[in-house]
Amino acid sequence: MSSELKITVICSTEDRASRNIKNNLLALRKWEHVSTEPYNVFEFKNFRLVEIKDHLIYQDGLDRKLHECGFPASLLIFASKHRSKDARAILTVHSTGNVDEAKFGGLKKHLAASSPQAVRSLLRSLKLLAENEEYDVTLECTHHGPSDIDVPAVFIEIGSNEEQWLDESAGRIVAEAILLYRETDSPVAVGFGGTHYAPRQTALIFETDVAFGHIFPTHALDSLDEELIHQAFIRSKADFAYFDRKSMNAQQRERLGAIIERAGFEVLKESDIRDMDGVPWQFCMQLRQKVKEICPTGRARITNGIKCECQSCICPKVKIARISPALLSEAEKLDKERLKKFICDHNIAYIEYEDGRFAHVLIGLDSNCARLAAEELTAECIDIIRKEYEVNLKKGILQIIEKKFNPSRARSFGIMEGPLFGRLARGESVMLDGKTINPEMVYEINIRTIKLNYD
Repeated sequence: MSSELKITVICSTEDRASRNIKNNLLALRKWEHVSTEPYNVFEFKNFRLVEIKDHLIYQDGLDRKLHECGFPASLLIFASKHRSKDARAILTVHSTGNVDEAKFGGLKKHLAASSPQAVRSLLRSLKLLAENEEYDVTLECTHHGPSDIDVPAVFIEIGSNEEQWLDESAGRIVAEAILLYRETDSPVAVGFGGTHYAPRQTALIFETDVAFGHIFPTHALDSLDEELIHQAFIRSKADFAYFDRKSMNAQQRERLGAIIERAGFEVLKESDIRDMDGVPWQFCMQLRQKVKEICPTGRARITNGIKCECQSCICPKVKIARISPALLSEAEKLDKERLKKFICDHNIAYIEYEDGRFAHVLIGLDSNCARLAAEELTAECIDIIRKEYEVNLKKGILQIIEKKFNPSRARSFGIMEGPLFGRLARGESVMLDGKTINPEMVYEINIRTIKLNYD
C-alpha cells in the first residue's frame, strides 16, 4: 500500500455507470489490488481507484477519510451516472456544490473545492474520444453534493438512462479520458449565466485556453450572494469571471459585476478570452493592469505576432511606447484599415477605445520592440497623411497643409455655380473674360501643426 498523494477515482457499487467505468479502468491497465477494507482500492502509477458502497453525491468529507486510511488524494474524480428526462446519450463533467438548498447531498450554500484543470482535461479528452460515437460532450453547471470536500474534485458522468449507463463503449471512453488526465496551466474562470449544460463555457474550453471552475446557470443568479460568489472564486482558484451576457439581464450583470469587483476580480468578455488565447495568463494580467493605468476606458488587443513572441519568452513583460495622439487621429480618419493592418503585422499589442478608435499606446515585450514599433507607426501615419495633404516635416514637427476650395472667393471673381465653379473646386484653372483664375486664388490654406512626441 502506498501513502503517496495520487489522482483518485471514486466509483460506487450503487451506481451502474460507475461500475461500468471501473471495469473499463481495470481492463485498460494493470492495476495492483492494494486494499479491501475499509475500501476496495487499486493502484496504477500515479492513479488510485477507490470503490465505495454508498451513493457518490453523499460523500462529504471523503477526502479526509481517505487520508486517515493512508490513501491521500491530490485530485478526486467521481465516476458517475447522469440522469435527465430527455434520455439523450451524453458525457458530462462538472464541479459540485449547492447554490441554495442541499436537496441532493452536500451542504446548503456550500461549494466543494473545484479542479478547473481537471474539468478542462477531462472534457477535451471526452470530446476527442467520442468523436465517432453518438454521445454529446458537455459541461454541466455546479450542482449536487458532495460539497464538504477540500481536495479538488470533479464529477465525470455517463448519461442519461440505463442504456447508456451500461454501454461498454461509453464506459471505455470515460475510463480512457481519466487515464489521459494531464495537469495544465490554463487561466481559470468562474462562469455566470446560461443553461444547465453551459454551452458557451463548453465551447470556450474546446476552442480556447481557458478552464472553468464553478459555473452558475441563469436561473440561479438571483440566489447568489457576496459570500457564495467569493467562495466560488476561492474554491476554484479563479483568475477572473465570465458572463454569458446574452442569457442575463442588465440588472443581473450590474449586481454581479459590482460584487465581483469588490472581491478583487474582473469580468472578461468572450472576445477578451479569445483574444488572449495562446498567451501566458501572467502576461495577460500585466497587460490588463497596464491598460487600466494608462487608458482606463480602453481595451487591450493582442495580435498574433505578440502571441508568437510570448510563447518563446520564459517570462514575458509588458513594455509600452507612445506616439502622438493627434498624428494617430489624423491618420485614422483617413485610412483606419491600413493602420490596423500595420499594427496587426507587428509583434505588438495595442489598445482600443470603446468606440473602436486606436489609443496612441503600443505594447511590446521589451522597450526596444515597443519603441521601434512606435517609430514605424509614426512613419506610417505620416505616409497616410501625405497621400491626402501637403506636409512639411522638420525637427520633429509635422505641418499638415490643407488647401480647401472657398466658394465665396470664387464668387468674388465673378464665377457662379456651374461648370467653371466645379473645375476650380477640382483644382483646375479657368478663364473668365480673358482672365486666368488659378485654384490658389480661390483656395484657403489651413495649417495644422503636430508635435511627433513618441517615446
